[in-house]
Amino acid sequence: MDTLTLKILHRAIPPDCASEFRALFGDRFITSEAVRTHHGTDESPYPVCPPDAVIFPHNEDEVVQIVRLCNRYKVPVIPFGIGSSLEGHVLPIQGGITLDFTEMNRVLAINAEDFTVTVQPGVIRTQLNDEIRDTGLFFPIDPGAHASIGGMTATRASGTNAVRYGTMRENVVSLKVVTAQGDIVRTASRARKSSSGYDLTHLYVGSEGTLGIIVEITVRVYPRPETISAAICNFPTLSDAVQSVVEIMQYGVPIARVEFMDQHAVNAVNRHSKLGLKETPLLLFEFHGSKTGVQEQIEAVQEITQGNGGMDFQWAERPEDRTRLWHARHNSHYAGLQLRPGSRSVATDVCVPISRLADCVTQTAADLEGMPFPYTIVGHVGDGNFHVQMLIDPDKPEEWQKSEAINHRLVHRAIAMDGTCSGEHGVGIHKMEFLKAEHGEAALELMRLIKHAYDPNNIFNPGKVIAWEA
Repeated sequence: MDTLTLKILHRAIPPDCASEFRALFGDRFITSEAVRTHHGTDESPYPVCPPDAVIFPHNEDEVVQIVRLCNRYKVPVIPFGIGSSLEGHVLPIQGGITLDFTEMNRVLAINAEDFTVTVQPGVIRTQLNDEIRDTGLFFPIDPGAHASIGGMTATRASGTNAVRYGTMRENVVSLKVVTAQGDIVRTASRARKSSSGYDLTHLYVGSEGTLGIIVEITVRVYPRPETISAAICNFPTLSDAVQSVVEIMQYGVPIARVEFMDQHAVNAVNRHSKLGLKETPLLLFEFHGSKTGVQEQIEAVQEITQGNGGMDFQWAERPEDRTRLWHARHNSHYAGLQLRPGSRSVATDVCVPISRLADCVTQTAADLEGMPFPYTIVGHVGDGNFHVQMLIDPDKPEEWQKSEAINHRLVHRAIAMDGTCSGEHGVGIHKMEFLKAEHGEAALELMRLIKHAYDPNNIFNPGKVIAWEA
């Protein structure tokens, strides 16, 4: 798309269908403008695109009823968690019904001995950790946003802890999913491993609501570390900081988190979170383990960073200091918005093999120099993933076009380095055009065949990830 517009192919809810929904759900079949507007908005730069109606289901049986009706009348149905997506995932571009899972927010089972927890999709990641705190366990996936477990599963989220604990792909054990026919499918047991049948779980993880509606998730949880220590290290140049991460990973240091911020991001975070960080490129580290193990990690990392011009570590030993630092990092998206009040954020991300990370980041920074809008670069660089945020004036189409040109060059740069168009944000609307370049036509057609088989009437979040027709 070359303007801040959306292609709308609206499929209105037939009157008979609307009548059946009202009979089933009464005033929970909501068509008010304010509620519809909220559910037609996410953190992407696209304009508001409201659904025809919103329903807040209370349990999986209600989801089954909704899906069966939608499938019979060929009405789109879009699952909605918090609405923090950045690529237009939840925008109902073909109309239909948005399912808001806010009221399906119970922790269903805590199996501490097996290190698993089963939740409904509306459970928020911070809520989950609060509810299992007394067990000595925690759920490590931390994308920063106030995200729901259902949304994190649907987008294959990761975040700051992924370098140590993996992403949602590695941490979802089993799912319950409502199919287009209104059946409930359990994709796997809670066994630690299985060689039985196709891996349906990981087909749904990252499907962005296009293959079915997730109504239950079983995830892995982990023992809380004995010792946690965090530190900041500044660098004279962006390249020095990123090269340090490459060497740390190649050295095999089992670091829990390593986050990068360029000087623009540091400036934004300082202003937003009232911090006094030195405004040069920096790395934010966190170390987990035994007291001895953490000390060994710190010594190895200090030696590597000093060899790349790293300045003295600034430590955050107290839990409240660590929380303040990570809260500031997680709010970097909103901090960036304050660099240009009234702007729209065009956020994009890529992921490349760690050996190509320094090249990809430095080439991207050079590409951004001289742009007419502010920008920031941050990254979960321990796994080769970084993000660019461009703050454009929505009244200047030429800025949108320049930001899109930057995004195109960044994505194709990453793909040429054997990377991916998105390590974390997902595809949504904004990155659909890059799938052919990354995966090839044959793989894209196979994905399309899966979509047609799972969703023959194209009701599940249509217009996202895979185009219905080639």
